Amino acid sequence: MALLRNSLRCMQISSVKNVGSILVQTRSIKRWVAPVLRELRQRAEKLGPQPPAPRSGFLDWNYRAELFAFGKRLNEDFQIPLLQTALTQESYVAKEKLKQEELGVENADIQLKHNAELAEHGQRLAKAYIEAFVAHSLPKMPAEGHKAVTSYLLTVDTLAHVALHLGMKELLMDADYPPSSDAMSRSLLAVIGCLQQSSGLERAFSFVRDFICTQLNQKDLMEIWHIDNPEEVLKQICRQRGISEPEPRLIADCGRNTILAAYFVGLYSNKKLLGKGFGEDIHTATQLAALDALQTIFEIHEHRKPFNFSIAVESKSIKLPLLPN
Repeated sequence: MALLRNSLRCMQISSVKNVGSILVQTRSIKRWVAPVLRELRQRAEKLGPQPPAPRSGFLDWNYRAELFAFGKRLNEDFQIPLLQTALTQESYVAKEKLKQEELGVENADIQLKHNAELAEHGQRLAKAYIEAFVAHSLPKMPAEGHKAVTSYLLTVDTLAHVALHLGMKELLMDADYPPSSDAMSRSLLAVIGCLQQSSGLERAFSFVRDFICTQLNQKDLMEIWHIDNPEEVLKQICRQRGISEPEPRLIADCGRNTILAAYFVGLYSNKKLLGKGFGEDIHTATQLAALDALQTIFEIHEHRKPFNFSIAVESKSIKLPLLPN
């Protein structure tokens, strides 16, 4: 108790200042802070939920400076007018024209271009490089798998995810805020086309590799490429290689004739184990064993060698297809 009393006395001494012969107690929080915060909270509750405000609505917003900073963050040299076009949606141009017409301006000439052409050009660039990258990184996967992986990387959700984390949400000039996923993905493709025209083809391909192809990192490729009938696909591969068709064999089971039954099935060809799988019945276990065998043949297991995202664009080990004009 004496120790507590001494501690309180020390705290009181440290919280006062000795000004001449007068002791003045100091406060760290002013008296007006709590009433003001209370009033602001009550006003916010009366207004109700408000739509999100774009960053461009603030007084200190400098769009040209933001575009310049965007390029420097990515370590790229963009042509600022071309980058602004890449981030301008067609809906925004139509909205500006409508505003001019409402103000009575006849034959309004809006000096704005939308990003439709740049997005189409960027789509061709991205698809060309992704197809070459996937074919080089997964050489044993068939063309169907390559197509599925390429389609996944070019989906609207994947591109919008990349664009959001590159900080493009506040830079987009769109009629709606927040911009839709379709607008975000289109703008990202337009930025790729803008980069090709500003810095060349190699920088555009490096951009696609660094920000889009890297979305495959730690991904289960069987979740991207769905094989409908793995057992039949495995039989076709065995016929193409001239080996006997796979034969399922029951390796182990437990809980038979119960709701917790489990079967362990292996697929063999020429007395060689191709794959194995577990299931609640023999058919399910056989299908999973076929999937396991296909993953081994195509080298797309979860424990496969990681993707090499440092492939040089000019490397002879990767062939880039010709781009259409």
